[in-house]
Amino acid sequence: MKQVHQGFTLIELMIVVAIIGILAAIAIPQYQNYIARSQVNRVMVETGALRAVVEACMMEGKVTADECDLGWTKSNLLVGAAVELTTGQSGLQVRIDGAGNEAHILATFGGNASTAISGSRLGWSRSSDGTWSCGTDVDKQYRPAGCGDQVPDLGQGIGS
Repeated sequence: MKQVHQGFTLIELMIVVAIIGILAAIAIPQYQNYIARSQVNRVMVETGALRAVVEACMMEGKVTADECDLGWTKSNLLVGAAVELTTGQSGLQVRIDGAGNEAHILATFGGNASTAISGSRLGWSRSSDGTWSCGTDVDKQYRPAGCGDQVPDLGQGIGS
């Protein structure tokens, strides 16, 4: 009786490993870019939800963010030097200027954020006429549609 040996040759195995290596070299950077973009979009949506709360506070005559209950749930994508009293979150600052009828929301990426966006900022600004605009300093490839490159200025030393 003759035995038949079945298996893969060394060349076949090397070709498979090379193909997997090429696919990984293409897929891993694309996946990392996808993660960074999705994190920026997530923070944009999370902070964007605060716009309605800030509007409600302003309509109730609350002229500072300290008077508002923002209902913020802490995000693991934000980090800052100190915990903001208004939000209870480091890396998130909210300012309401009742006299000027303006408001600003500023988030700083850190914590569990991708290294590609860590340290960058994203914010919302409400002008005196009631329109909101988004601005961020993340790289253009991660920037969400409709969000410009002008990060809101929250005042003296904040947001810089």
